[in-house]
Amino acid sequence: MGTEVSSRNEITEPLVGSSPTKPKTEESIPPWRDQITPRGIIVSALLGSLFCIITHKLNLTVGVIPSLNVAAGLLGFFLVKSWTGLLEKLGFVTKPFTKQENTVIQTCVVACYGLAFSGGFGSYMLSMDQRTYELIGKDYPGNRAEDVKNPSLGWMIGFMFVVSFLGLFSLVALRKVMVIDYKLTYPSGTATALLINSFHTSSGAELAGKQVRSLGKYLSISFIWSCFKWFFSGVGDSCGFDNFPTLGLAAFKNTFYFDFSPTYIGCGLICPHIVNCSVLLGAIISWGIIWPYISTKAGDWYPDNLESNDFKGLYGYKVFVAISLILGDGLYNLIKIILVTAKEILNARSKQGCISDIIIPQTEESSKLLMEENLRNSTFVKDSIPSWVAAAGYVTLAAISIATIPSIFPQVKWYLVLVSYIIAPALAFCNSYGTGLTDWSLASTYGKIGLFVFASLVGSNGGVIAGLAACGVMMSIVSTAADLMQDFKTGYLTLSSPRSMFVSQLIGTALGCVIAPLTFWLYWTAFDIGSPDGVYKAPYAVIYREMAILGVEGFSALPQHCLEICCVFFVAALVINLLRDMTPKSISAYIPIPMAMAVPFYIGAYFAIDMFVGTAILFVWERLNKKEADEYAGAVASGLICGDGIWTVPSAILSIFRIDPPICMYFKPSVST
Repeated sequence: MGTEVSSRNEITEPLVGSSPTKPKTEESIPPWRDQITPRGIIVSALLGSLFCIITHKLNLTVGVIPSLNVAAGLLGFFLVKSWTGLLEKLGFVTKPFTKQENTVIQTCVVACYGLAFSGGFGSYMLSMDQRTYELIGKDYPGNRAEDVKNPSLGWMIGFMFVVSFLGLFSLVALRKVMVIDYKLTYPSGTATALLINSFHTSSGAELAGKQVRSLGKYLSISFIWSCFKWFFSGVGDSCGFDNFPTLGLAAFKNTFYFDFSPTYIGCGLICPHIVNCSVLLGAIISWGIIWPYISTKAGDWYPDNLESNDFKGLYGYKVFVAISLILGDGLYNLIKIILVTAKEILNARSKQGCISDIIIPQTEESSKLLMEENLRNSTFVKDSIPSWVAAAGYVTLAAISIATIPSIFPQVKWYLVLVSYIIAPALAFCNSYGTGLTDWSLASTYGKIGLFVFASLVGSNGGVIAGLAACGVMMSIVSTAADLMQDFKTGYLTLSSPRSMFVSQLIGTALGCVIAPLTFWLYWTAFDIGSPDGVYKAPYAVIYREMAILGVEGFSALPQHCLEICCVFFVAALVINLLRDMTPKSISAYIPIPMAMAVPFYIGAYFAIDMFVGTAILFVWERLNKKEADEYAGAVASGLICGDGIWTVPSAILSIFRIDPPICMYFKPSVST
């Protein structure tokens, strides 16, 4: 899952424990048009809306977004089964619910809510607004009032439509090469396929029903708890359980406290232990050691008595050190993926040259496996998407985009957009191939490269907006291309037609172009987005704008000694990643991930505590009953995240109508008399 902090092994096995049924040659495969159904599109729209709300909440609070693919497959299965079951009880005849339709629904949902991330609503798009401009400072070098574009539904939906479809057409012609010829793993796509295959067996369906009940139970608990918390949250940002000094007032001042968030606990249950521990380690290093030390240098390294969000002070160190870790990690993994990709392509070519000389003896088992593989291959190739359709689609959409983007962002000249679309397919291929090998999408890294390059090319006269817009173009293309290949792998293993997968991606993307901006607008109108002291800090908005300014102005705007500290952490990110790759797996499994460590440097330590509570619960659960933990942890986590996400809707409605919570629960030191 493409995200600022995304684990390369978020899903390495199916949620259900039973073995998936392998495809049989006598299995009936519905035509591709029958795999896309009206009920499937309706379910996809409902789940896409829910997951967009959840993704926005995570994007605007901490920027950590776990994979929701399992929840999409599970809830899609549950809703359609409930739908058909109800109609059958009423005497209606319904079409059978096949695994191909289940796959199409899951693909459509992922395409829809994926745009809530790649659309930049918590990063590059929000970086352009007035609040972020004022937060950085009107007198800050390179931060110009002219480089402001506030969100509005019109231009956001238009921008989404002109950039989001190109990634789907950029690599569709290479689907056979990536999936069949190179046999790329795409771990998340494979795990999702195994999950869906298992649902459509008798034992798998029974376990799926239990998982759905578990998800519903914890969704209800999470929703009720979030509602209960609201009554004590008062007016402003200092009341309620979200500001509960569970570890003491001294720790609370340094953001070390447990804020009783079901969402972050659920993230801790889904994300691997090493990700959660890396986040906590980053919180301890930053808020426990570095920031308290730098704060003692007030009046020496930076002026004393500055506002808490003044970039000339401690706030500037927080943002730029986080940026250095993110860039160090992203650069290392980008170089690594390119080298691994080149090596694998060369190996594949050399193997193809020698394959004809090898004769493999056939056993009954190997013959059966070969028949199954031939069935998958023939199904995957049968409903092909002509290369001319892909090429014509890409050229047409690129032409529309080249004509449209300069009208949305006048700072971006048409020839810069053209250059982006010429090099984008190569970057999309690198990202898709790397995702197939490692399950790690580097979409945000490619976006940051576009940001720096275009910001520096355009210069001080509009370079900030141009860089941010270019980031959006690059990020959208490489992210959707990688997601499409993941879904092709899922479809390959579930015997779904590539044509139905491609059409479902188009439908999901079209839904996302409308639903993602609308659900973001719910947050924008109801809450104080971007406030550094509020719940919805939108941390990456400030980070991305600072990156664009850095691309224009260079390092002259950094506070004293900030460049030296940033260089140390940039090199540390490279060294840590190198150690993770050079050491044996038994050791590297305990080496932290720099990208995960970077998140709390800017945001705070509170969500790291919540995520660590989630990972501690999972750790104990696995020790007590590993089979049960493997089967139900994903459902419990999804329930916690979804319940809290659903509560956001009534909470936003109450806020829009200016209905405030009745109680403010606040803590302060007792006064001795």
